[in-house]
Amino acid sequence: MIQTGCDGKNRRIAEAEDFEYTVEQFADLQLLRYKVKGFENLTLRQKELVYYLSQAALQGRDILFDQNGKYNLIIRKMLETVYTDYQGDRREADFMNMETYLKRVWFSNGIHHHYATDKFVPGFTPEFFKAALSSVDASRLPLAEGETLDGLCEEVFPVIFDPQLMPKRVNQADGEDLVQTSAAHYYEGVSQEEAEDFYQALKDPDDTMPVMFGMNSRLVKEGGKVVEKVWKSGGLYGQAIDRIVYWLDKALEVAENMQQKTVIEKLIQFYKNGDLKDFDAYSIAWVNDLDSHVDFVNGFIESYGDPLGLKASWESIVNFKDREATQRTETISANAQWFEDHSPVDQRFKKKKVKGVSAKVITAAMLGGDLYPATAIGINLPNSNWIRSVHGSKSVTIGNLTDAYNKAAHGNGFTDEFVYGAQEKEWIEKYADLTGDLHTDLHECLGHGSGQLLFGVDQDALKAYGATIEEARADLFGLYYLPDAKMLELGLVSDKDAFKAEYYTYMMNGLMTQLVRIELGRTVEEAHMRNRQLIARWAFQRGEADRVVEMIKKDGKTYVKINDYQKLRMYFGELLAEVQRIKSEGDFEAARRLVEEYAVKIDPVLHTEVLERYEKLHLAPYKGFVNPVYKAVTDKDGKIIDVEVSYKEGYAEQMLRYSNEFANLPYRNK
Repeated sequence: MIQTGCDGKNRRIAEAEDFEYTVEQFADLQLLRYKVKGFENLTLRQKELVYYLSQAALQGRDILFDQNGKYNLIIRKMLETVYTDYQGDRREADFMNMETYLKRVWFSNGIHHHYATDKFVPGFTPEFFKAALSSVDASRLPLAEGETLDGLCEEVFPVIFDPQLMPKRVNQADGEDLVQTSAAHYYEGVSQEEAEDFYQALKDPDDTMPVMFGMNSRLVKEGGKVVEKVWKSGGLYGQAIDRIVYWLDKALEVAENMQQKTVIEKLIQFYKNGDLKDFDAYSIAWVNDLDSHVDFVNGFIESYGDPLGLKASWESIVNFKDREATQRTETISANAQWFEDHSPVDQRFKKKKVKGVSAKVITAAMLGGDLYPATAIGINLPNSNWIRSVHGSKSVTIGNLTDAYNKAAHGNGFTDEFVYGAQEKEWIEKYADLTGDLHTDLHECLGHGSGQLLFGVDQDALKAYGATIEEARADLFGLYYLPDAKMLELGLVSDKDAFKAEYYTYMMNGLMTQLVRIELGRTVEEAHMRNRQLIARWAFQRGEADRVVEMIKKDGKTYVKINDYQKLRMYFGELLAEVQRIKSEGDFEAARRLVEEYAVKIDPVLHTEVLERYEKLHLAPYKGFVNPVYKAVTDKDGKIIDVEVSYKEGYAEQMLRYSNEFANLPYRNK
């Protein structure tokens, strides 16, 4: 599971360094750079390992584009060809709007918004695009054999320009067929009922070590029969997977130790045969690799992009440990049993013995797939419930990305516009960086790893609501413990009031400011945003009679005001107990009621006000990153003698290079 960043909070930062974090801003997006601090201090072997793993992290880029939509690779190539080869007036409105559209497609790895999942509305006309395509060399276009430009346009233009066709990548509307109304390319020709029945039939209720069925395949109907097309070498996405394996083989040669070598070997084996038992073996080996300084994730991991929460998008991150900052997370994970024992949830749902909770702060060195350009600020893996229960989990907070977010937000006016009063601003100024990091640590290190399913409960029992409930569970765990005296005892905070910075920004975000990410008239659909609104709105309504939290007007503007922080903590504990019960018992109907009542609907009047206030700040609600560039320095015999890192590559420059160097799949990936 992941913890997303850039959620509307504005935190205090240190003085800016001589490093340009902001690259550019367009639409609702801001592109940043992140600094790979400490890379120069790695050994040559570690640098070489980072280099090989970084190459593997980029080879699966096309997989995610195709997973996000059947026509994404074709559309990306059409747009890029016009962008690079067009000889007309590049200052005309249609071309400039097409350029923005292309940049959004790059950012979202497809034609649907990376967070809201709505299809982009082109600001250019079909007539312009047809003429522009006609003006370039036809051999540079993604034409099928014997296909004409007219045929290509007839096939693809409705996908781009018709707002009614494939309008959402992930549809979560209650009561609709979520598979047939979602554009994500995880299913073809099957209904939600057929998909659910297919995977339910594969499950053995007596299996105590169940694989995550459907995780690495597309489900299709052929000859009237529902079948899986597995993502593996020699199978679907095989061309890209073979390139990933090529670089993993090179990484194998410079692995830091035997355990890390085992991790890489088992991942390669999984990629070659697609066997989910092998993926579990890889996950177990990865959880047990605690001594390697350099680490990575590479594979089909998170299921947020599947409306049923079964199929996993491809992602990768390469990183190494931030030893100094890791002391904080190690303190938390070393006390995991205490936190579990003192949780406000029912004893039946607690783990009697917490196993294998390891945590660290990492420095990201390369982002790929579903972690690029938009990324997480924290990760807790693996996602398999039985592996977490038996072998534990590994949690990370990504320090240099959080640092980049904070520095880019310095002095942007957000706090002055939305925070209620001087006292709240003072808490945010003093403590928001620290308590924000601590909440992420608690969310990832302990929250996702806490609790247990009752015997016989299907890990997929909550279906489409599972992701929201799981993120709420982890967030609530962190929120409940932030004010605890244990945090002072462990030396994680120095002021008993420090937690108020996170409580205030969390409630403000969940009740108000995250709405800047949603178009007027829409509902909340993304799992993390649903989670935050669910928690904030439930707590607000729970304490409404006692005015624990208020929405008040000041100078014609709406603000959040918290009057009783300790009661608010009590409410977080109550909700945590209920959410854990829902998870542990697999109570689908309770999950549905909770999410639909508190997490989905938006007050249009408040939404309008928030959007208008935010617009005046000229900020972008979503942020993502441009990767650094690594260059292997070799001697006359071709042996690597150093690896250099550069931060000079621009956004469009990087995206075009990636499309050229890592185009590993055919445009029509059948």
